[in-house]
Amino acid sequence: MKKSLKERLVILSDAAKYDASCASSGTAKRSSEASGGLGSTEGSGICHAYAPDGRCISLLKILLTNFCIYNCAYCINRSSSNVERARFSVEEVIWLTLEFYRRNYIEGLFLSSGIIRSSDHTMEEMVRIARELRATHNFRGYIHLKSIPEASPHLIEEAGLYADRLSLNIELPTDAGITRYAPEKQPDGIRRSMGELRLKIEEMSEPTLQTKRKRRFAPAGQSTQMIVGADGANDATILGTSARLYGSYGLKRVYYSAFSPIPDSSKNLPLIKPPLMREHRLYQADWLYRFYGFDIGEITSARADGMLDLDLDPKLAWALGHRHRFPVDINRADREMLLRVPGLGTKTVKAILSARRFSRLRLDDLKRLGVSLKRVRPFITVDGWTPHRLVDRPDLRAMFEPKPEQLSLL
Repeated sequence: MKKSLKERLVILSDAAKYDASCASSGTAKRSSEASGGLGSTEGSGICHAYAPDGRCISLLKILLTNFCIYNCAYCINRSSSNVERARFSVEEVIWLTLEFYRRNYIEGLFLSSGIIRSSDHTMEEMVRIARELRATHNFRGYIHLKSIPEASPHLIEEAGLYADRLSLNIELPTDAGITRYAPEKQPDGIRRSMGELRLKIEEMSEPTLQTKRKRRFAPAGQSTQMIVGADGANDATILGTSARLYGSYGLKRVYYSAFSPIPDSSKNLPLIKPPLMREHRLYQADWLYRFYGFDIGEITSARADGMLDLDLDPKLAWALGHRHRFPVDINRADREMLLRVPGLGTKTVKAILSARRFSRLRLDDLKRLGVSLKRVRPFITVDGWTPHRLVDRPDLRAMFEPKPEQLSLL
């Protein structure tokens, strides 16, 4: 019996939740209309993501299909998995996107898919959806397309003309892990596609003599995802791979997705998922590498096993391991050292550097700049304040722990 559109929407939006490239969060109904209607934001694949200009936007996050010819051991939609299957037509995805958009439930589309027939066939259908939305229906919302491994370069190029962001999931941090758990995927091919996409993005961002302005091609860049805890790789290996991806392919973001045990899975996969805090620590470490000037070796050197400390924010862990670098003189330290002070973010450091050009700063001045004095006082000196010797106090840890509601938004 053929499934209704509503039933398929439930199946394929639920199947898309395993892709962390678009961080999902729950959404309540917007009116008192009867539950379960088409367009209801409860359980229908609405997720939150950030646009290139920093806005938080709502996206329809679905798979074109959860049928797949690949048999990746860690994937719930692998060919050997006993899950309920469903598929949208190209026209149905277009209709759903437009109708959700007209009802103001979404501001864009996040579209991924299992691989059907071939990589090129699947990619062709996804590109057709984006092209029809843009060219035929004049859709100007955000579009994120999940590129298909081994798809032809010309299809990836066409996708970039219509999508705001493209992403190609590497899934596991080592070639050995990919070979073992996803034998149909070729790590070299994935990296080659990433490299080609980077070159195309850079090429199209250069103004030409004819147009004298930049051409629009995947303006939000490319991203990828790595599964955490499936193959036994430690945090140092995961972050090392992320650093190489950022440096070699100009990725905008690497997403980390904690492995979730699946029914009838390989005996080589773990039976329990890693703690959510591990995923959170990886995001914190990723941020330190990209925006705070830390090397991966600095972040992961505290433990011999290459794992991040689940009990300590990685920036605080580094500070406690380098007590001789503290306290930092707020009025004299350079930007690089200020960024290493627990409790100081990039915007705050910029404000401090600007303010101290006109006068020497005191604690009250830092408070006016929005600094949490409780967090920073053990690590800094300012006019009128010098801390006692920095020690590993239990209250230091509590100051930097995320609140439960923050973890739920990862």
